[in-house]
Amino acid sequence: MKKVLKISGLVVGGILAIVLVYVGYVFFSYSRIEDDLTLTVEQKAKIEQIEIEKEYKAVTFNIGYGAYPPDYTFFMDGGKESKARSEEAVNENIDGVIQTLEELDADFAVLQEVDEKATRSFGVNEVKKISDSFTNYSAVAATNYDSAYLMYPVLDPIGKSKSSILTLSNTKLNNSVRYSLPIETTFNKFFDLDRAFTVSELSVSNGKKMMLYNVHLSAYMKDEEVQKKQIMTLFDHMKNEYDKGNYIVCGGDFNHDLLPSSSETFGNDTSKDYSWLQAFPAEELPEGLKVTTFSDDGEAVPSSRNLDTPYEKGKSFVALIDGFIVSDNVEVKETKVLDEAFQYSDHNPVEMSFSLKK
Repeated sequence: MKKVLKISGLVVGGILAIVLVYVGYVFFSYSRIEDDLTLTVEQKAKIEQIEIEKEYKAVTFNIGYGAYPPDYTFFMDGGKESKARSEEAVNENIDGVIQTLEELDADFAVLQEVDEKATRSFGVNEVKKISDSFTNYSAVAATNYDSAYLMYPVLDPIGKSKSSILTLSNTKLNNSVRYSLPIETTFNKFFDLDRAFTVSELSVSNGKKMMLYNVHLSAYMKDEEVQKKQIMTLFDHMKNEYDKGNYIVCGGDFNHDLLPSSSETFGNDTSKDYSWLQAFPAEELPEGLKVTTFSDDGEAVPSSRNLDTPYEKGKSFVALIDGFIVSDNVEVKETKVLDEAFQYSDHNPVEMSFSLKK
């Protein structure tokens, strides 16, 4: 009996030691990237400036790090899977994203959840793969999520992730800066690191600047106050640039409902609470800024789906959380969600055509 107890004690002690070492690793590997960080632009665009009153096209697309085909379910949404199914599957989905962007032929693209090196996407450098595919587009990426090796779910850990938001432009980018967003200060900070948005400056023919924003706000956040601080930080920055006389175009995944009610529009089951679908605080937008309205021609199209079950049109929980914020010196022609049936991601791309006013 003593021998059994001794062995059991050694096993328990060993497990505790492993847990303590892991917790120490997560704790001591934690750090945030500095705020107000100038980024390196891969300058490939040939066009020097944006012309007044010329029509342009922008697209925002959360590509889901190439992990989410329509039948995929994710454990944090109530599904089962945690990583992409294979390296081959990641490459197939990223190739599909590239093909979609090529077909859209937008002047500007702001992409979210673009992994640079992550366990969940089998180490595929999606930033490089996409950037290299657009030889006449300047590109700039900024880390938006950088986690230690996460041992959950235990049977299939999501692992270590470094993921970026990526901006592409067929007009030269004068510079691009990464700004940190507030995050939770509890233990949750170890799982939602380095949230940020980027601002890329482009020259306009009238001597002003167009500030192109790329943002992906946190989804799985328990502290509503921090969630509000994130979006207000973005609002304040845009207001400051607008007050300088610049043009504002901000695209991204806001993780807020951009419709009066996505659940009413799409007939969702509202018996569950989804933290990523908070009402967008449009009434708190600074004067001179607005969320673009969506084309109401035909059937409404969602930009995001919940990953608790495989996608089934008319049955899956869907919402419209991706889109654009612009200043009132930007004339928006049309904003629409492209119905890709979530073929390559848990998001559909959103396209906006616009011009800059005199």
